[in-house]
Amino acid sequence: MRKIFKYIIILLPWFLSSLIPIDKTYYNSLTLPFFTPPQISYAIIWTILYILISISIYQTTENKKNITSSYKYSLLTNYLANQSFQITFFFLKSTFLGFVSCITTFITSLFLYKYTKEIKEQSAKYLIPYILFSLFASILSLSIYLLNI
Repeated sequence: MRKIFKYIIILLPWFLSSLIPIDKTYYNSLTLPFFTPPQISYAIIWTILYILISISIYQTTENKKNITSSYKYSLLTNYLANQSFQITFFFLKSTFLGFVSCITTFITSLFLYKYTKEIKEQSAKYLIPYILFSLFASILSLSIYLLNI
């Protein structure tokens, strides 16, 4: 039971940005590239990714002695970059800042993978879908920015 509670404590903060209401009028007013996924797919994909990220964090932090400051810093930086997208893109209505948030999330996810792998290689594998989707989201976000200048 204690393990489940710890996992839930790790998982829940990743969903904080989803509490920010999305202005669908703003989103629908944007010119979107042809490869934009359906809106419903974002909720599904990010839920799966947050579960995988949380599994990675849970497994990586099982042995607290192995946790490095590089891992902590990359995790915190990645988390903040990830959470900033909803604020920059939907609340501030800035396609440019949304792109900056996406590319920062992608770059920091690479560092998170690297430092996770140094601590527990198996845990790093859970981050691969996150890295790939962060790359896709960065390309999508750059496309949206360029189409709406």
